[in-house]
Amino acid sequence: MARSNALRYYIITRLMLAPLMIWTITTVVFLLLRATPGDPIDALLGPRAPDAAKDALRSQLGLDAPLIVQYLNYLQRLLSFDLGTSIASQGQTVWEIIGDHFPATVELTFCGMVVAAGVGLTVGAIAASRPNSPLDAGGRLFGIVTYAVPMYWFGMLLQLLFAVQLRWFPIGTRFPLTATPPAGPTGLYLIDSLLTGRPDLFFTTLHHLALPSLTLGILISGVFERIVRVNLKQTLRADYVEAARARGIPEVRIIVAHALKNALIPVVTVLGLTFASLLGGAVLTEVTFSWPGLANRLYEAISQRDYPVVQGLMVFFAMIVALVSIAIDILNAYVDPRIRY
Repeated sequence: MARSNALRYYIITRLMLAPLMIWTITTVVFLLLRATPGDPIDALLGPRAPDAAKDALRSQLGLDAPLIVQYLNYLQRLLSFDLGTSIASQGQTVWEIIGDHFPATVELTFCGMVVAAGVGLTVGAIAASRPNSPLDAGGRLFGIVTYAVPMYWFGMLLQLLFAVQLRWFPIGTRFPLTATPPAGPTGLYLIDSLLTGRPDLFFTTLHHLALPSLTLGILISGVFERIVRVNLKQTLRADYVEAARARGIPEVRIIVAHALKNALIPVVTVLGLTFASLLGGAVLTEVTFSWPGLANRLYEAISQRDYPVVQGLMVFFAMIVALVSIAIDILNAYVDPRIRY
């Protein structure tokens, strides 16, 4: 009963802290956008537009009001779940932008995480099973290199090699421009192609996802490799592992069926938080590959100084990270009794 009450208190506390985190991010973004040089009206109309036209548009958008008034008006709209309307996209709302571009980001993030988890767990497990060997040194080197290599440089290298020189993969599009993408309720081409019974469109979508997913996944895999290698090394020195070896259980079975399960507890936490952050932070990958995702749209909005879009997307990303963080904390609290509240 005491643990149940403590767990309930912990969940309520985390839920109460989430709005505070979102409000903090919203406030910081609001202030930074207005502190940086540049005028969204100049970006929209051009620097040579008449001053009267600029003043009229500035008044129409409410940008001539005092800063505190703009801030309070923005918070009031947020409370009604109004993320704003784009200045540069002819009245397109932020929710419409999310609906158009977020499915592409979800697909890229999911495929990238599959690559990252597969490569990272495999390399980490092999390195940990052979401590102080060339395989262990290679695993450490892999983790360091993938963590240090710039995302945009690695992406351009893969494009030059596999798309330009070998012509194995396309670049710059989510689907062939001459073909009709799968239509469905989710907006995710991989799922919609299966729902409509079109496996050919499924593999076409995978073909276009290959290079950006490999870029994102390989560079993120180093994080998982390092965590798995360190935790699995410690687990392999545990008493129950030595007892399993004494009973004659094969080493591969000990690693896969016993040690790896316990070593993956911290990996689950990192996996969830990395997935949430990539949903809103895969900017370099999307820009490098001209991927039509939400992060690339955020980059365009920043370039255009489109205040409402930048603010709305940052709030949306903050909500995703907050919800995933809460879900992971609650899951860990349920499965791991060592967690203190």
